[in-house]
Order: sequence, then C-alpha cells, then structure tokens
Amino acid sequence: MKIAMKWFFLSLFSPLCLPYLACSQDTAYFVPDGTQGEELVKLDSLHSIARKRPWNEFDFKSTSFKIGAGFLYEFGTFEQNANSKIQSDSGQYSLEPTFKVRDFRVLLSGQIKSKRAITWRAGLMYDGPSDSWFLRESGVLVSVPELWGEFFVGRTKEGFSMNKVMNGYAGWSMERQMAIDVIPILADGIKWMGFLPRQKIFWNLGGYTDWLSKGQSFSTYLWQVDARVGWLPIYSPKDKKILHLGLSLRYGEPVDHQMRLKSRPEAFTAPYFIDTKTFSSDHSFHIGPEAYYSAGPLLFGSEIYWHHFYDKQGEDHVFQGGELMVSYLLTGGSRSYKTISNIYAFVPVSHPVFKGGGGQIEFMIRYTQLDLNSGSVQGGNFWRITPMINWYLSNNFRFEIAYGYGVLDQYGIKGSTQFFQSRIQLLLN
Repeated sequence: MKIAMKWFFLSLFSPLCLPYLACSQDTAYFVPDGTQGEELVKLDSLHSIARKRPWNEFDFKSTSFKIGAGFLYEFGTFEQNANSKIQSDSGQYSLEPTFKVRDFRVLLSGQIKSKRAITWRAGLMYDGPSDSWFLRESGVLVSVPELWGEFFVGRTKEGFSMNKVMNGYAGWSMERQMAIDVIPILADGIKWMGFLPRQKIFWNLGGYTDWLSKGQSFSTYLWQVDARVGWLPIYSPKDKKILHLGLSLRYGEPVDHQMRLKSRPEAFTAPYFIDTKTFSSDHSFHIGPEAYYSAGPLLFGSEIYWHHFYDKQGEDHVFQGGELMVSYLLTGGSRSYKTISNIYAFVPVSHPVFKGGGGQIEFMIRYTQLDLNSGSVQGGNFWRITPMINWYLSNNFRFEIAYGYGVLDQYGIKGSTQFFQSRIQLLLN
C-alpha cells in the first residue's frame, strides 16, 4: 500500500514538473486532420492542401525540411505476491522502482517539389531498453493514384496489426499488446498502401529483407512478406462513426533458422517475464483478425494473433495472444482515423491547457494475454488487466497514469504482480 500511495502522489504532481518543456503552440500536422486518404488520391499532390507553415518547417530549393522530436520518461513500481517472487528468483530478475527515459527521437521530414507527391522522412532514436541509438522509420513515400495509393521504400513498420502500425506516441496505452511483440518493430523493404473510397476497402502489402539491417536487434528474419487487408462497413467522418475490420497475414524465414520470443509485462521498467529461449524454426506464418468500432468519444476493439513456427527437422509450435480494449474521451471529441494507412491516430486537443483550456482526458481499460507455451518450448503464459487515464494537455504534451494487475503461469506456479506506472510524453511533430 505504501508503494501504491507513493506512486499516486508522484504521478499526480509529475506533469507539473515539466510544463516549460511543452510547446504551447498546437502541433501542425503534415496532413491536416480531416484530410482523408481518398482526397489525397484525387488530388495527387499535397501542395494542393492549403495550410499554414509551422515554425519548425523550412522551405529549401528542391524540398521542404521539417524537424521534430519526441521524448518519453517513465516511472514504474511493483507489488508481487509470494509466488511471483519465487518466479523472479527462478527467472533471475528483480522488480525495482525505476525512473527512466523510455526513448528520445529526432524526426526529419520533407516534401520534394515535383508534380507527383513525394515525401521523405528520417528518424534517429535513443532506445532506453537497449541503451543505444538506431535508425527509425526512414525512406521515401511516393503517391501513385494510378494504383489507388502510395508506395514506401526504406525502413518502416511491416504493416502487420493496426496496433503495431500506429505511431507509438498516439496509442491509447503505454505499451503495445504483448502478442505483437513476436513481430519485429521495423524492417527494410517496400510497402504498398491503398484505399478504394467507394468500396471502402484497404490494403497494405509489403516485402522485406535483412540486406541493410543485418545485425540489428530487430532483424530476426532473412526475409518476410506481409499483407494487411480490410473493409470499413461503416465510415462516416461527419457522424464520427467508424467500423473497421481487418486481417493481417505474414510469412518469413528466421535468421539461421533460429528464433527466440520474449516480452515484457507491458511495463518498460520491468524485465522480460516470458521468454521461449532459442528454438529451431525454418519458417513462420502469422495470422490475426482485428476489429474496431468508434462512435464519437467511444472506441472499442480487439486484435487476436496466432504465430506458427515450423521446423522440417523437428517440432512445430503455435503461440497465441491478443487484446480487448475500450476507450472513452471524458471531455468529448473523437480520436482521428487515417485512411492513408487505416489506423487510429492522435487525439485532437482543441482546448490546450497552455491556452487556458482543460485539454482532453481519456479513460481506457484493456485485457491482454500472450501464451508462449507450446510443446517442448515453455516460455510462460501471462495475462494482464490495465485501467489507465491519459491527460492530453496539448497536441504536444501528454501525461499517463496506469494500474495493472497481471498473472504469470510459469515454473509450475501462478504468480500475480501489481503494476503502478506513469509516463510523461512530449512530441514536436
């Protein structure tokens, strides 16, 4: 109880410690809210969209140049029951109260001056878990209305799972669900994103190799291909109602025909709770349906995934997990949705705290689970329930406070852990 009270007061006052770091000017997005993917296809040029140039964007001879940055800082502490402490000893890890930088990134982007809409982006990020710097999403995006969409060439997210594709700073929770930790966060290759506005059908097709990323921590596959396809049975931005149905498919060949899967308990300051160790696999196949519905301030949805790993010389394995979530904006409004990549995006803040308003307050609760037990591989099974509050002080500044209750089934016993977490998020986009 003492730990919980300390966490509560630290979380309550921590957003007051850094208000001078938040940019009081509303973020000016590269594509204004309300501009849908079908409009970009019709226009075939971002030049056609009238907008005010933000202070952090510059006009050069051949391209515009925009600089941005992101910063995440977290606190986490824990309470374990007796069995959970036994599991910690067996797994040789400990849970300690921790303040730590989650990540810091520099974001560069621009639009090349040409008849066809061509944009570029580059990102460099300091990663807290690995205490290292690496290149984030970087490449060129080319509009191809003749094929109803856009092509991205470079380093990017594969396109598997809405939750995975969404900007990490825009998500409704602190961490993505565990079941998609199985999929690497980045890959080098080419991706085709498309949307048919009349039929309301979308797709995301990609192919990737480790030619440039070999040796990177995320490069666990020699090559992989992905497909994410779906339909919007309900799509009414005017009424703020959306029903999104999608399916993700993926096939890949692991490096050296070896694979290791592991996941933290959706707490960056915690160690890995479940871990398969290394096992043999010559190829893998992944499948997962996703469904989301939003109506004004309400959003709820689910993603479920099955990860199949095959070995011609040995044992096959199947690992399963998923998420069920509900979010509600207590101060009204609605989370934006982008048909460019068919994802939910940032929560618009029309009355920032730094301009005399109250910002936006969101309540979210979700259930997540990942089972890494299959045959001779016994990585553990973990589930967690997480209620949390997001306070969007402005489009640049967000404060999060979360409580989690999780149960780990491992080493023949079940141990429970309580999680007390908070995060400060700054974003200049």
